[in-house]
Amino acid sequence: MRRSDEPIYWGLFGAGGMVVAMLLPVIVLITGLLVPMGIMDVETMSYDRVHAFASSWWGACILLVIIALPVWHGMHRIYHGLHDLGIHTTKLHHYVFYGFAFLVSAITVGLLMVLVLQ
Repeated sequence: MRRSDEPIYWGLFGAGGMVVAMLLPVIVLITGLLVPMGIMDVETMSYDRVHAFASSWWGACILLVIIALPVWHGMHRIYHGLHDLGIHTTKLHHYVFYGFAFLVSAITVGLLMVLVLQ
């Protein structure tokens, strides 16, 4: 039997789903409602504080998780959603969807490394 790489994608799908369900609502709440309405101090989201957070290794790892995992989740959902729509997926679809998710992840890692190593 040939080994499948599908468990890796399902793991990234599950992790991305957890980020989308648990972390992104909090981020939207803070950046979209609490700070603009003045409930939280505006200095909380000042450029200097956000840059300092993103420039640290810990902050870069958190940003990587918040950016890359939802993309993997979405691409996996679209890839398997095509089957539900009656479109039979091929290896080309596999490479396009998962390749895009990998590309976004690699670009994110590269940009965060530039930010951290400055």
